[in-house]
Order: sequence, then structure tokens, then C-alpha cells
Amino acid sequence: MDRRQLLASGGVAAFAVTLMPGDVLAQATAKAGDAALDAEFERIFQDSVTGSPELATSLGLDKGARAAAKGMLSPRTAAKRKADVAQTKAALARLANYPAAGLSPATQLNLEVVRYSLDTQIASADKFGIDSAIRPYRIFQQGGAYFSTPDFLNTAHTINVKADADAYLSRLDQFGAVLDQESALQAEEAGRGYLAPGWSLDLTLGQMRKLRDQPAATSSIVQSLVKRAAAKNIAGDWQAQAAKIVTDKVYPALDRQIALIEKLKPSTKPGDGIWRVPNGGAVYAMALAQATTTTMSPDEVHRIGLTQVAEITAQLDTILKSQGYTTGTVGERLAKLNVAADQVYANTAAGRAELIEGLNASVKAMYTKLPQVFSTVPTQPLEIRAVPVEIQDGASNGYYNRASLDGARPAIYFVNLKDVGDWPKYTLPSLTYHEGVPGHHLQISLAQESKDIPTLRKIGFFSAYSEGWALYAEQLADELHAYATPLERAGYLQSFLFRATRLVVDTGIHAKRWSREKATDYMVATTGFARPRTQREVERYCTQAGQACSYKVGHMAWTRARRKAEVALGAKFDLKQFHEILKEGAMPLTVLERRIDQRIAMMKG
Repeated sequence: MDRRQLLASGGVAAFAVTLMPGDVLAQATAKAGDAALDAEFERIFQDSVTGSPELATSLGLDKGARAAAKGMLSPRTAAKRKADVAQTKAALARLANYPAAGLSPATQLNLEVVRYSLDTQIASADKFGIDSAIRPYRIFQQGGAYFSTPDFLNTAHTINVKADADAYLSRLDQFGAVLDQESALQAEEAGRGYLAPGWSLDLTLGQMRKLRDQPAATSSIVQSLVKRAAAKNIAGDWQAQAAKIVTDKVYPALDRQIALIEKLKPSTKPGDGIWRVPNGGAVYAMALAQATTTTMSPDEVHRIGLTQVAEITAQLDTILKSQGYTTGTVGERLAKLNVAADQVYANTAAGRAELIEGLNASVKAMYTKLPQVFSTVPTQPLEIRAVPVEIQDGASNGYYNRASLDGARPAIYFVNLKDVGDWPKYTLPSLTYHEGVPGHHLQISLAQESKDIPTLRKIGFFSAYSEGWALYAEQLADELHAYATPLERAGYLQSFLFRATRLVVDTGIHAKRWSREKATDYMVATTGFARPRTQREVERYCTQAGQACSYKVGHMAWTRARRKAEVALGAKFDLKQFHEILKEGAMPLTVLERRIDQRIAMMKG
């Protein structure tokens, strides 16, 4: 039997396929269709890598025949976007030649998920002339080459030999041109009404100037090359070469981009939500649908959020009272806990080092617990790093970068340490279980290491699936008794409360026209998180519509799926086998629900 028809999970097939003698021809036909479609998937994947040298590098594929990609950056032009859309449409047209009836169940699943993903990729460009409904602004406090390229060069571009250092210089040499290209796109899109809010542009300008004001020779973008080349004993005057490029090309282009944003800023429309852009309601509807992979309306999401906020607040009330925090609202009591002397790291280099050391210890301890609930544990390495200083003002509080496909470059879990006061000790375990294991690192690594899905699906991402899993992972950690104290468990519930408030705030900002200030006030009062941290989060929601809703909507789907399996299977339910679905790769929530039903039916026999 073809391996794709038997996605084995510890000896238990994920798909039930029973063939009678008369089915032999159908089996042969399915095998032929599977093989042809697998080749098509690989073609789509290879075309994507060819079109994006950054993707090649992030996946560790910038070597051998693709070695030249390591010295390249993708152009940021309207022509490039048009070509990418055309390439995706051509791929969809080819996939239309493969009727599902002629494929095995596993390959039917792959086809459905790939089509969904490709359709999503081009929807915003087709309908609104922008790259993404979720990220409708070209340049903002968390978006643009000024923000992403230095971080990419520092974290994804590996340096082991002289050719890698030369490739770094080549990319640095192209950085100025990319900035100019992006400036041209931003000017055009601003003319059509797609320009970030004024406060976002202020944050953006501040970060640009922080990058620009560094002396070239000692700038982070130069020193990243210098320090890593030295660590590998790669001879060469890398500082002088890189500094000359930054001085002659990068900084002048950055100056031009700063001048452009300053010129455009007075023209940006008032308001904070996506409703302020042309067709704002339709843009948000698309963003919410893409982020949650559901058809839930903004009003429905808002109501669910309010209900969950009330439920989680009641649970926190009980724990806080048991720990002596009895006065004030739950949010007020959490705010007091956040600044308690025994909960705060020193806001110094030593304090930051101690914080990261604690995160690493949590990851190590969780690895010893994983075999209790997982049959397969990822082998890809994970590092924990502070967000680079030059982007920490606008960066998220925590985020995860996947490892290269070959595992040569580790996955990285970043934590924003602009102010360690944002991270009371009792809140950190849940963050680590979310970003690391059993959260993003486990889920994404198992997909990348899977032998049962095409490469195109190994790198697939659906926010509701992945962020929902990461919240489910925080819950799983509670089941594994990983929260050592009642207060750490309060931190886990506070994390859930935080994600529930996102449902209220995101829909409030984009559908109900809440201001940034109103959204921040609500979250501070409800969650007890420090205002600066909360405001950074709200600013992210304002400029990345819908994405914040994916967490709790996805979590509800994962917990609903598990409850369904537990009830249906009774004594036959095996949590390790339930978790093996991760090897099937990320998928829309509607597809996940159907796959759970199919796996339940198979287990029932």
C-alpha cells in the first residue's frame, strides 16, 4: 500500500483503506495520480524557492545549485508582485487538472490544503491591489525592509565560510535598492489610501532613525557580519567593506525613505482600524476569514471574546484570592502582582541574562515531560534570544522563527526585553510553552520532519491552526503539572485572558471603530499587563487586522476536536495518537475538524 494512503501513527493508520479485489485498478489509478500530483507540489515549492532567495535561506536551501540565492534579495516592485500572482494562478490552473476522485485520501487532503493556501495568497492582490488584507500597510512599525532585512541578515543568513560572508556583503549591497523600491511602492499605495496611522508612522520613523543614527562601522548590521566571521576565523576586513556599503548605499536610501514617510504622514487618514482604508469593511472581512480560517462574523467573534473574558476572569479570581490578592478587580490585582518584588527581574544586562537562562531551563524541563503525551518529539534545535535592540520598540513581545529544513540553523524563540518589567516571573512559563515546546517549536518541527506530507505543506502556515495549537500547548502544560506554583498557573490563565481580550479588541478596533486608546485601556484594566507592553500589542492589532483573533478561535477548535475524540472513543482514546495529527501538517480549521472525524471513525473500526 502506498505510504501516503497509510499515514501511520505508531502503527495505527490515519486513513482507513480496505481494498477488495475489484479495487486494484482504482488503487493503481490513485497511485499514478498521487505521484503526478506530488511532482506538481514539488514544482510549486521549487518555483516558490526560486522566486524568493529569502525563503531559500530561511529553509537552508541556499546551497549547491541554489548557492547564488544566498547573495540575493528579492526585488520589491509592482512587477515582482504581478509576476508572483501570475505564477500562483498558473499553479492553481495546473492543480485544477487533478480531480480528487482519482487520488488517495491523503493526497486529496494535500490538494485541498494547497489550493486553499494558494487562493489565499492572491486574494488580497486580486481584490484590493495590496499584498495582504491582514497587513494592508507597506511600511509600518512591524513591517518594511528597514525592519525585516537587518533581522533576516542577522538571524537567517548563516556565516560559516568566506563565501557566506561575501554573500552577506552582496545582500547588504542590494539593501539600499530594496529600500528605494519599497519607498516607490509605499508612495503609490499611499495615493490609494493605504498608509499606516500617524502614530504608527511615528514609531516607524523612530526605528528608522535608530538604525540610521548608528555609526556605520559599529552599526548592528555591520557588526553582525564582523562578529560571526571572527567566530569562524574567516579572514578579511569585513568591517571596512560592510561599513562602506552602509555609508554609500544603505544610509542614503534610508534617508530617502525617512523623508518620504515624513512627507506622507500628514496625508494619512484619522482613525486606527482598517475601516479607515478604501473598502475597509471588505478588507477586514477577508483578514478575519484568512486569520481564523472560518466564516465567523466580527460580531460573533466579539461576543465570544466577552464571554470568555468573563469565564477566565472568574477562574483567576479564585487563584488570586488563595494567594492573598483579595482587593480590587482581577485586573488591578494582577497589576499589583506584576510589580511585586519577588516577580521582577532586574532591568539590567544581568537581569536579562537571568531571564533568558530561566526560559531555557523551562524548555529543558518540558522536554522531559513530552514523552508522556507525544509519541514523536522534534529533533530540531531551539535557541532563545532577545529581540534586536534596534527593532524592539515596534516588535512583538514574543515570536518564533522556524529552523531550516535540514536543521543546520536552529529555530529561534525571540522575547522582547525592551523592559523586563513587561515579564513578571509568574508569566514566563506559559510564554515558553507557547513559543517553544509543546507549542510552536514542537508543532512546526514535527511538520517539517514529517515523512508523510510534501515539502510544500511542511512549510505551510495557517495562523488559527498554529496559534491555536500554541494556546492548547499552554493548556497541555497545565495537564502535565508544569506550572510549579499557583501563581504560575495564574500566569497561564492570564495568558488565556489576554488572548480572549484580543477577540474583543481586534473586532472593536476594526469593526466597531474603537480607538487605540480605548483598546489599550480595556486590555490594561482586564489583564493587568503593564501599559507599555499592552499598547505595543494593541498597535500590532491596529496594523495587522484579524491575526490576533486566530489564537483563541484556533484554541477553541483544538479543544473541541479533542473533546469530540475523547467522547467518541471512550476507553480507546489515546492522547499520544491524537497528537500525531501534527504530522499531517497545518491546515484550515474546517479541514482539521473533518480530519478529526475521519480519524475517530478509523479508530472505532
